[in-house]
Amino acid sequence: MKTRTLGSKKLEVSALGLGCMGMSFAYGQPVEESVGINLIHAAIDLGVTLFDTAEVYGAYTNEVLVGKALASKRDKVKIATKFGFAIDENGKQSGLDSRPEHIKEVVEASLVRLQTDHIDLLYQHRVDPNIPIEDVAGTVKELIEAGKVGHFGLSEAGVDVIRRAHAVQPVTALQSEYSMWWREPEEEVLPTLEELGIGFVPFSPLGRGFLTGTLNETTRFNNSDFRSAVPRFSAENRKANQDFVNLVQEVAESKQVTPAQVALAWLLAQKPWIVPIPGTTKRHRLEENLAAASIELSRVELADIDAGLSKLTVVGDRYTEAGQKLINR
Repeated sequence: MKTRTLGSKKLEVSALGLGCMGMSFAYGQPVEESVGINLIHAAIDLGVTLFDTAEVYGAYTNEVLVGKALASKRDKVKIATKFGFAIDENGKQSGLDSRPEHIKEVVEASLVRLQTDHIDLLYQHRVDPNIPIEDVAGTVKELIEAGKVGHFGLSEAGVDVIRRAHAVQPVTALQSEYSMWWREPEEEVLPTLEELGIGFVPFSPLGRGFLTGTLNETTRFNNSDFRSAVPRFSAENRKANQDFVNLVQEVAESKQVTPAQVALAWLLAQKPWIVPIPGTTKRHRLEENLAAASIELSRVELADIDAGLSKLTVVGDRYTEAGQKLINR
């Protein structure tokens, strides 16, 4: 596995990381603990060094799983986790909370769950409009100085927030959705990251599974799969967006690779400081995804893909109405 560097503080990680959320949360029933641990260990054996989690995944259970899996291999990996949500006594999100005192409480609790003495990359999960980003960055700076955190990250933040945070504490990485199915970051965010020397960690690089070609308008999601409530994943919108999948499949067939590998290779080709974090619960999908790091798309192929994508329009919002309200840019 090749490596890439995130940010001016030079966090070196594998070119592809592993998003661990789906093992515990959002995509149906959680996997058995042993299955999750074995999958994470397999990822390490295949060269992955960046593992992404968050306190709200579960809530808490994903951090516990990741902590158990990585405890004996801590010196080989980088752990990324997140703060920023209020979580009620039932483990449900109950709004945003990036108060400095809350950030410190979350970090202490995450360190215990992750069975470690430091978090390599700590993200603000969502921008809290009630707390100045300067206060958030200043708090993370204190945690870095205390040795409890290595690097500061933001998630789904806009250009103004990124600049203001970076002025207080250098931001190592921004984590936001980016894929062949959602290219909004190209407009303002990517140029800003390049200017400031900040890395980019795309989540949902496979369009929450849509770009793999394994979903269509007849697919049925159970109630424990959050896609069942997402507008973009209604049967009507999946049918309307099928041309994105068709384009990816055409490229995949011409290169004799899979659609998922094309989608990931395309992301890797955009910038040398982009590190996608595809998630999975299956060993064969893990191997398929990671093989994308060795697939190269030529300039002609990239130009053809961009030309094809430019003719397509995404149909459907990427979050529910409640989820959209949490994106404060």
